[in-house]
Amino acid sequence: MTNSKLKTQNSKLKVAVLYGGQSGEHEVSLMSAASVMEHLDERKYDLTPVLISRAGEWSVPIESLREFDVVFPVLHGPMGEDGTVQGLLTLLGVPFVGAGVVGSAVGMDKAIFKDVMRAHDLPVVRHLVVRRHEWAARPVDVEVEVITQLGFPCFIKPANMGSSVGITKAKSVPQLHAGMAEALKWDRKVLIEQAVPHARELEVSVLGNDELQASVVGEIVPSREFYDYAAKYLDKGESASALHIPADIPPALSQLIRETAVEAATLAEVRGMARVDFLMNGETGEVFINEINTIPGFTDISMYPKLWAATGIPYGELLDRLIALAMKDN
Repeated sequence: MTNSKLKTQNSKLKVAVLYGGQSGEHEVSLMSAASVMEHLDERKYDLTPVLISRAGEWSVPIESLREFDVVFPVLHGPMGEDGTVQGLLTLLGVPFVGAGVVGSAVGMDKAIFKDVMRAHDLPVVRHLVVRRHEWAARPVDVEVEVITQLGFPCFIKPANMGSSVGITKAKSVPQLHAGMAEALKWDRKVLIEQAVPHARELEVSVLGNDELQASVVGEIVPSREFYDYAAKYLDKGESASALHIPADIPPALSQLIRETAVEAATLAEVRGMARVDFLMNGETGEVFINEINTIPGFTDISMYPKLWAATGIPYGELLDRLIALAMKDN
């Protein structure tokens, strides 16, 4: 940290909140950033919103980010959560909240993240990776692989998206084709996953740099057949998805999931923050790591801050800790 960034006890930190972006999660980013800015303590921070438009235009000159003590990226999806912005901020020499280039890239790509987990014998759902050119050249071969290796139903996901954008559930070959068409709108690489029977969706928030801490375990009961974009952000009132914090699971299982979340985040080179998502087989109790989010949602309904609030760290204090971790790590 340069001398110009050393702060007296009574001075404010200059914080840039970076939000918007060019991904399909632009609107989610706007909601997350609004919540973050609402909860940042104006007595501690001199706050500047920095919007990236859908066209990639920045509301301030990029070079001006050097003037800030810390940048808080609240960007979801490609060109924001995938290591690109993190690399830019690293080149500019500006401390920033969250994972660096490697952790962000691994966390963004669902297929690579699963490869890392499997390499360390952590449980993930059986899946196939199909690229755009492979689907175009041999769709029948992919159909056979899905039927013989995964079966129906299965989930079809863009490898590099979040907020359930582009995800569909296929129960037949025609639905597989429709799902591939949708997923390929968002990414050139697609993940096809075996559906977990009677799946329960469990989530854990992690916090820290070298020594990660895990929150209590929460459970999401989707308002729809699965936790798609509408179930996350559009369904309101009585039709909204239910959040159970803490999840109604045995203490020993909760502890195991929390420990696994920390291990998964550590292996993925996560620093600062992440939310680790799990799927539990409702019939057998078997638990699988589903994915990791290195810039999780920060809206009023988002699990990341809610889980920490239930663990004893309210929203405002959580933001303080994340900024302190960013300053400490640079």
